[in-house]
Amino acid sequence: MLKTKLLHPDILRVLGSSGHFSRILIADGNFPVQSLAGPNATKVFLNLTAGIPKATEVLAVLADMIPIQAATRMEIPNGEQAPIIEEYRQLLPQNLVIDHLERYAFYDAVSSPLTTLIIATGETRRFANLLLTIGVVKLEQSECY
Repeated sequence: MLKTKLLHPDILRVLGSSGHFSRILIADGNFPVQSLAGPNATKVFLNLTAGIPKATEVLAVLADMIPIQAATRMEIPNGEQAPIIEEYRQLLPQNLVIDHLERYAFYDAVSSPLTTLIIATGETRRFANLLLTIGVVKLEQSECY
Protein backbone atom coordinates (compact mmCIF):
# COMPACT_ATOMS: atom_id res chain seq x y z
CA MET A 1 0.00 0.00 0.00
CA LEU A 2 1.34 3.42 -0.98
CA LYS A 3 0.80 6.77 0.69
CA THR A 4 1.81 8.89 -2.29
CA LYS A 5 -0.60 10.75 -4.55
CA LEU A 6 0.62 8.73 -7.51
CA LEU A 7 -0.65 5.15 -7.56
CA HIS A 8 -0.44 4.12 -11.24
CA PRO A 9 1.96 1.14 -11.32
CA ASP A 10 3.34 1.72 -14.84
CA ILE A 11 3.99 5.40 -14.23
CA LEU A 12 5.69 4.64 -10.90
CA ARG A 13 7.85 1.97 -12.56
CA VAL A 14 8.98 4.25 -15.38
CA LEU A 15 9.66 7.20 -13.06
CA GLY A 16 11.69 4.92 -10.80
CA SER A 17 13.82 3.74 -13.71
CA SER A 18 14.22 7.15 -15.39
CA GLY A 19 17.08 9.45 -14.57
CA HIS A 20 18.52 12.89 -15.15
CA PHE A 21 17.61 14.24 -18.61
CA SER A 22 14.87 11.64 -19.16
CA ARG A 23 11.76 13.18 -20.68
CA ILE A 24 8.08 12.75 -19.94
CA LEU A 25 5.33 13.91 -22.29
CA ILE A 26 1.95 14.92 -20.97
CA ALA A 27 -0.06 14.59 -24.18
CA ASP A 28 -3.36 16.23 -24.96
CA GLY A 29 -6.19 14.29 -26.54
CA ASN A 30 -5.08 15.16 -30.08
CA PHE A 31 -1.45 14.04 -29.82
CA PRO A 32 -0.51 11.03 -32.03
CA VAL A 33 0.90 8.97 -29.14
CA GLN A 34 1.06 5.65 -30.96
CA SER A 35 2.95 6.91 -34.01
CA LEU A 36 5.37 9.32 -32.28
CA ALA A 37 6.53 7.32 -29.28
CA GLY A 38 10.29 6.90 -29.32
CA PRO A 39 12.15 3.61 -28.84
CA ASN A 40 12.39 3.93 -25.04
CA ALA A 41 8.95 5.40 -24.35
CA THR A 42 6.36 3.61 -22.28
CA LYS A 43 2.89 4.72 -23.35
CA VAL A 44 0.23 5.11 -20.66
CA PHE A 45 -3.28 5.81 -21.87
CA LEU A 46 -5.15 7.64 -19.12
CA ASN A 47 -7.55 9.25 -21.61
CA LEU A 48 -10.78 7.89 -20.16
CA THR A 49 -13.10 10.38 -21.84
CA ALA A 50 -13.02 13.95 -23.11
CA GLY A 51 -11.59 16.12 -20.35
CA ILE A 52 -10.70 13.27 -17.97
CA PRO A 53 -8.04 13.55 -16.81
CA LYS A 54 -6.92 17.05 -17.61
CA ALA A 55 -3.28 17.63 -18.45
CA THR A 56 -2.99 19.98 -15.47
CA GLU A 57 -4.17 17.23 -13.11
CA VAL A 58 -1.44 14.93 -14.40
CA LEU A 59 1.18 17.68 -14.12
CA ALA A 60 0.15 18.43 -10.52
CA VAL A 61 0.82 14.83 -9.51
CA LEU A 62 4.08 14.54 -11.46
CA ALA A 63 5.38 17.83 -10.04
CA ASP A 64 5.14 16.30 -6.56
CA MET A 65 7.02 13.18 -7.65
CA ILE A 66 9.97 14.34 -9.75
CA PRO A 67 12.42 17.24 -9.96
CA ILE A 68 11.54 19.16 -13.11
CA GLN A 69 14.55 20.69 -14.82
CA ALA A 70 12.90 21.89 -18.03
CA ALA A 71 9.51 22.13 -19.70
CA THR A 72 8.81 22.55 -23.40
CA ARG A 73 5.51 23.23 -25.13
CA MET A 74 4.45 22.91 -28.74
CA GLU A 75 4.21 26.24 -30.56
CA ILE A 76 0.89 27.25 -32.04
CA PRO A 77 1.45 27.94 -35.77
CA ASN A 78 0.15 31.53 -35.52
CA GLY A 79 2.61 32.29 -32.70
CA GLU A 80 0.02 32.68 -29.96
CA GLN A 81 0.43 31.02 -26.59
CA ALA A 82 -2.04 28.34 -25.54
CA PRO A 83 -4.14 29.51 -22.56
CA ILE A 84 -3.24 26.35 -20.61
CA ILE A 85 0.37 27.56 -20.34
CA GLU A 86 -0.54 29.96 -17.53
CA GLU A 87 -2.00 27.02 -15.57
CA TYR A 88 1.21 25.07 -16.19
CA ARG A 89 3.26 27.97 -14.83
CA GLN A 90 1.32 27.76 -11.57
CA LEU A 91 2.25 24.07 -11.19
CA LEU A 92 5.88 24.16 -12.35
CA PRO A 93 8.87 25.30 -10.27
CA GLN A 94 8.78 29.04 -9.72
CA ASN A 95 11.66 30.24 -11.92
CA LEU A 96 11.33 27.63 -14.65
CA VAL A 97 10.99 29.06 -18.16
CA ILE A 98 8.66 27.11 -20.45
CA ASP A 99 10.50 26.71 -23.75
CA HIS A 100 8.71 26.14 -27.04
CA LEU A 101 9.38 24.24 -30.24
CA GLU A 102 7.76 24.35 -33.65
CA ARG A 103 5.35 21.41 -34.12
CA TYR A 104 7.68 19.08 -36.07
CA ALA A 105 10.68 19.91 -33.88
CA PHE A 106 8.47 19.09 -30.89
CA TYR A 107 7.52 15.77 -32.50
CA ASP A 108 11.23 15.02 -33.00
CA ALA A 109 11.95 15.83 -29.34
CA VAL A 110 9.17 13.49 -28.21
CA SER A 111 10.43 10.71 -30.50
CA SER A 112 13.93 10.97 -29.01
CA PRO A 113 15.40 8.00 -27.09
CA LEU A 114 15.43 10.34 -24.05
CA THR A 115 11.64 10.18 -23.78
CA THR A 116 10.84 7.41 -21.32
CA LEU A 117 7.15 8.08 -20.67
CA ILE A 118 4.19 9.40 -22.66
CA ILE A 119 0.97 9.94 -20.74
CA ALA A 120 -2.10 10.34 -22.94
CA THR A 121 -4.70 12.49 -21.18
CA GLY A 122 -8.26 13.40 -22.00
CA GLU A 123 -7.24 17.07 -22.29
CA THR A 124 -9.46 18.77 -24.88
CA ARG A 125 -7.69 22.12 -25.01
CA ARG A 126 -5.55 22.35 -28.11
CA PHE A 127 -1.77 22.64 -27.93
CA ALA A 128 -1.71 21.43 -24.32
CA ASN A 129 1.23 19.06 -24.90
CA LEU A 130 4.02 19.52 -22.36
CA LEU A 131 7.40 17.79 -22.48
CA LEU A 132 9.14 17.65 -19.10
CA THR A 133 12.82 16.97 -18.49
CA ILE A 134 13.71 15.28 -15.21
CA GLY A 135 16.34 17.03 -13.13
CA VAL A 136 18.42 15.81 -10.22
CA VAL A 137 17.36 15.28 -6.64
CA LYS A 138 19.32 17.72 -4.51
CA LEU A 139 20.04 16.24 -1.10
CA GLU A 140 20.93 18.29 1.93
CA GLN A 141 24.50 17.70 3.11
CA SER A 142 23.17 15.91 6.20
CA GLU A 143 21.27 13.45 3.97
CA CYS A 144 24.39 12.34 2.06
CA TYR A 145 26.12 9.16 3.16
